[in-house]
Amino acid sequence: MAPGPEIFAAGTGTLGDPKATTAAIDIVMNDGARLRQLPGNLGIGHLRYPTAGSSSRRSPFTVFRRPNPFDPMAFQLTLQVNTPFGLCMSVNGNLINVEELREFLDVEARRHINSDSDSELLLNVYAHALTELGKSRVNSEDTFTALRAVYEKCQGAFACTVMIAGFGILGFRDANGIRPLCMGSRPSSTLEGATDYFMASESVALKQLGFGNIRDIKPGEAVFIEKGCAPIFRQVIEQRSYTPDIFEYVYFARPDTVMDGISVYRSRQNMGVELAKRLRAKLGDEVIDEIDVVVPVPETSNTSAAVLAEHLNKPYSNAFVKNRYVFRTFILPNQGLRKKSVRRKLSPIECEFEGRNVLLVDDSLVRGTTSREIVQMVRECKAKKVIFASCSPEIKHQHIYGIDLADPAELAAKGRSTEQIADYIQADHLVYLTLDGLEAACRDAAEKDSKVKDFEVGVFDGKYVTGVPDGYFDRLSSVRQQGKKRKAATFDLTVNGTADSAESTDDPVVVANSGPVYGAGPEYREDISIYNFASEMANHER
Repeated sequence: MAPGPEIFAAGTGTLGDPKATTAAIDIVMNDGARLRQLPGNLGIGHLRYPTAGSSSRRSPFTVFRRPNPFDPMAFQLTLQVNTPFGLCMSVNGNLINVEELREFLDVEARRHINSDSDSELLLNVYAHALTELGKSRVNSEDTFTALRAVYEKCQGAFACTVMIAGFGILGFRDANGIRPLCMGSRPSSTLEGATDYFMASESVALKQLGFGNIRDIKPGEAVFIEKGCAPIFRQVIEQRSYTPDIFEYVYFARPDTVMDGISVYRSRQNMGVELAKRLRAKLGDEVIDEIDVVVPVPETSNTSAAVLAEHLNKPYSNAFVKNRYVFRTFILPNQGLRKKSVRRKLSPIECEFEGRNVLLVDDSLVRGTTSREIVQMVRECKAKKVIFASCSPEIKHQHIYGIDLADPAELAAKGRSTEQIADYIQADHLVYLTLDGLEAACRDAAEKDSKVKDFEVGVFDGKYVTGVPDGYFDRLSSVRQQGKKRKAATFDLTVNGTADSAESTDDPVVVANSGPVYGAGPEYREDISIYNFASEMANHER
């Protein structure tokens, strides 16, 4: 890295040079030690899954793309605009008022939108606000002033970083704190007396790179780091709530992460305690006494299952071995393929199941397809009885803030009783952790100075923190159905050997990938992913 204090936000990005961008990403993903060879002292970047439904050539993130869908370099990068000042943005989240924003930018702001992504809308709202200031040069105060327009116009969840070319980096978070963002610092290794700064979604990313003084960006808060200067924090808009998405603690975050003052590891330990209480209350001592072994479905539920086993005084066994050397099947358009994927990724140790009453513990139950296949695998190992326990409540509603679960019609808990779901997944008993129990588990894991008292739990109870525009869910369902058809068609082309050449398809749809290009995604299941709905929403509206 060139001499000077270094500022990074969630990765590395470059502005204006596609080949340099591609080279930067190759270095970050494959040889992090070479990061210092990159010129410059500002950078942002992110890794995101394709939009819901399918990948689209109308993605603004693809700065440089090889058309082969199996090419690990064919993925999304940061979004850029040149006017004003040269802006580059990365986004974690999802906006739910995209039609309103698109109309504003088209009719009032008169800004041309090149893609269907809500992230481009967010960036252009901010860029327009900066333009409206009427300045030829921006200062730190201007970055906060223009940001008020984003909070006023954009509905949904977002944690963002913006690089202003040659000037500095801005980080900000939605007024409800739904999506995570934190920041840390360390002494610069390239300039004596200077300081490096880093922003990321999870604290573990900072710690592993030697950053300390880690703090969360609060809801409605922003931080601007001018090149060569100390960070400036500003509460741009009053907090509407402090309600992080509880599904981060259930599934997505790494256990060694602390988010908003809450240890993910401790929260999962507490989930195990609460689930043990729930099992005993629901099933009774007689059924509990019959359990021979507690087995987690790896890996998110490992922590909860171990604590649960301890509280029930039962043996704990990692009786599923995860195959880490198969392709990570990323787009699976039907349930048959999902079943095959589960069996490729998980292998049971038969002697741990044979002739025993087994308690399986998983982090959640979404469609039920994966759970059903896992239960079937256990029964094939000649288990006498299978009890299935979920560390989260019944998922009955859609997730609208950046995590793709399933269409409501596909959710196992939609319109079914617990007994009916148990029959569907072929378990002898099924027990869910209650919503109160889940919230208590996360709340009790908080550090003393944590301000979080409530969580975004709309996926469980249908009560969303931000409210939902009229017609949103109808459009969402239509989008998903259209996306499934495209996925299936693309998959058929690929498995027949016709979609792996440069000329075969315009849209780079990733079907499988042997490397961790997409970050911390599903390890054994295809029913949860990160998404951005605006692309397919916009196509539907047209």
